[in-house]
Amino acid sequence: MSHRLDESDAPWPARPWVMAAICALAGLAFHLTLDWRYAPNMDPGRNAFAAFLTVSTLVFVLGVELRRWTWALGFALAWGAVIALIVWTSIGYNVNASVFEWPFWSGLLAVLVATPLFQTRRDVAPDWRFWKLWQMPYERLHSHAWTDAVIGAAALAFTGLTFLLVLLIGQMFELIGIHLVMKLFEQGWFPWMLAGAAFGGAVGLLRERDRLVSTLQRLVMIVLAVLAPVLAVALVVFLLSLLGTGLTKLWDSGFSTAALMMAAAAFAVLLANAVIGNGKEDRAANRLLQGAAAVLVAAVLPLAAIAYYSMHLRVIQYGWTPERLWGVTAAMIALAYGFAGLWAVVRGRLGFDDVLRPLQQKLAIGLTLLALFLALPIVDFGAISTRDQLARLQSGAVKADKFDWAALAFDFGPDGRAALKDLAKSADRNRAKLADWALKAKDRWDLQTPDGLQSLRPLEEMVRILPSGRLVPKEAYDVLRVTGPCRNKACILYFLHEERIAVVSQDGEVSQLQRHPKTGEWIYDYSIRQDSVAAPAKVTEDQVRNGKVEVRDVTRRQFFIDGKPVGQDFE
Repeated sequence: MSHRLDESDAPWPARPWVMAAICALAGLAFHLTLDWRYAPNMDPGRNAFAAFLTVSTLVFVLGVELRRWTWALGFALAWGAVIALIVWTSIGYNVNASVFEWPFWSGLLAVLVATPLFQTRRDVAPDWRFWKLWQMPYERLHSHAWTDAVIGAAALAFTGLTFLLVLLIGQMFELIGIHLVMKLFEQGWFPWMLAGAAFGGAVGLLRERDRLVSTLQRLVMIVLAVLAPVLAVALVVFLLSLLGTGLTKLWDSGFSTAALMMAAAAFAVLLANAVIGNGKEDRAANRLLQGAAAVLVAAVLPLAAIAYYSMHLRVIQYGWTPERLWGVTAAMIALAYGFAGLWAVVRGRLGFDDVLRPLQQKLAIGLTLLALFLALPIVDFGAISTRDQLARLQSGAVKADKFDWAALAFDFGPDGRAALKDLAKSADRNRAKLADWALKAKDRWDLQTPDGLQSLRPLEEMVRILPSGRLVPKEAYDVLRVTGPCRNKACILYFLHEERIAVVSQDGEVSQLQRHPKTGEWIYDYSIRQDSVAAPAKVTEDQVRNGKVEVRDVTRRQFFIDGKPVGQDFE
């Protein structure tokens, strides 16, 4: 008896083993390509190839069927190449850039949305041509999207349980002196192969029983649908409350209003789709749930409008940055869905889902294309932000000492760094000094002060040296540039003797620099005695720079038993 949901898909008993083998080999290849056990490897080529391996494998394993398996292979390889290109360009974009920049997440979103579109087209298309995507059957498309989510989540959970089980087995054998399993975990290749085999095997097993998975999917949708009235009532009360309180409290809350509104809108879409199901026959019969789903869909528009307005205010106040450009883009996508949802509710009322489904399908296709376009190195948000911020600086809208030099150096890509080089040659000496200091910074934390504004002085100007006239060795300064409080706060360097310097921070903490007794190198030492009952007293920058500094002998009381100290000082 077949356990497949679609009778046109022949049973494939070997699928779990085949998928486990493919993912295990991909895990081994990933480890051989990129080993992060000891230090991050930011080589663009290796990271791009690792991304290609990961995305191609996951997309193929999640989407392949014996029927038209070459389509799935081509689709997976194409998306793997796209994500590899995105990773390649992202790593070299900013100084100290991470793989996981905004373009990467945009590309990943495009893959996630495109996969059920591909699966549906594979099932119904007469040939390989992918025209008229919007004419695909919505019921099958929606089912693929939810099934992929359920299988992916279940496979990840199974992978976690597999690791726990193998670790338990390893600890059991450790008790009797057999260390093989735990030693395997110390080898980089084993955890990756184990994770790959567990994930691939779970996906293969669940895909072969997708009729059972379909039942589980419906159960998940039923459970989520129960939450729809709760969120609907909460959103109605919240939006009505805003009529009395206004939007000012949202800006004063300390949280990101745009992020909260977008998250609420996303949950509203999720729960509404749980209620309306894959099609008319799958829609919840309870009229309360139907009404709640209509309210949720209609509420997306005001939530998206608030998020967009919040972003608009931030841009007016502080100008464009890549993060704000991505945020405004997300808000505009939410606005598009909000208008579509409101139109569906007005046209269909409680039967709004019949109008909404084809609109959601078109929006999904548009979202895939937009996310892919923005992820590729076509539109440079860093260049746009650089031009806007420079215009604000040159117009006087923002003063040089309030300008976000760290963003220009580390967030805006090559255009930001190029702008800093130009500003370093500026006739304005203060502006040139700040630009040069930002260019020399190794990371953005070198340009941060306690109140969040950029440091305007090099390290040598952040310290007060006592006794006066002493010279701090260059090697000691080099250590302080890497660690310690003097990078971003005023502090005192007090010579205790030639090879030992106390470091006193504005937070009242005392640490020390000292020469290593064997190598002679200057090292930072946090182990200076600080077991007093008195809490460290914070001091102002003015006190650090101009206050009277003393080193006093202090008598304390402590218990001794047979001449041995017991406990901490108590007086």
